[in-house]
Amino acid sequence: MTEVKGIKEFFRKMDAVAAAHDKLPNEIAAIAVKFSKDRFRSQSWLDYAEKKWPPRARRRKGKRRSQTLLVDKGYLKRSVRKIIANNQHIIIGTDAPYAQIQNDGGTIKETVTVSQHTRHSYKRKAHNRQRAGRTERIKATTIKSHVVKSHRRKMNITIPSRKFLGQSNALEQQLIGHVKSRFDEALNK
Repeated sequence: MTEVKGIKEFFRKMDAVAAAHDKLPNEIAAIAVKFSKDRFRSQSWLDYAEKKWPPRARRRKGKRRSQTLLVDKGYLKRSVRKIIANNQHIIIGTDAPYAQIQNDGGTIKETVTVSQHTRHSYKRKAHNRQRAGRTERIKATTIKSHVVKSHRRKMNITIPSRKFLGQSNALEQQLIGHVKSRFDEALNK
């Protein structure tokens, strides 16, 4: 505990504490955003203990496709930011439409419209296919590019929870340590 000698020193320390208090909401929001983005890097949620995210059901195709979970082009990770930071409350979040289902998990059951698109040409390898109890031999050929017309498709997908936003004991302890250090610095000036 610091000792105060004189009224001027007391008011100087109180001003330092008030200045630290005013800066804290933005600093806390920055720490919380960094904590959330670290979840993407570590591929896990950290509360009392680290809990790894469930693995991908199927490996992504393509030599240069990242196998990192929840990161394809990086929009979800980049969209995590401070929404509100004031003395009453601090809110961080994202505006990505799919963020909640990725964070909490759940099932999507709906019919979606697939817009018209072009399938590009590719080379198909020779393989065997089972159909109606018999084996068909498929020859290696080149499939030409063609236009797929707009159509509707039924979706029934279960997405596992891969938490990156929410309350965490580890984040809480980190924030408490930061607040204590800020006030200690202010009092020891």
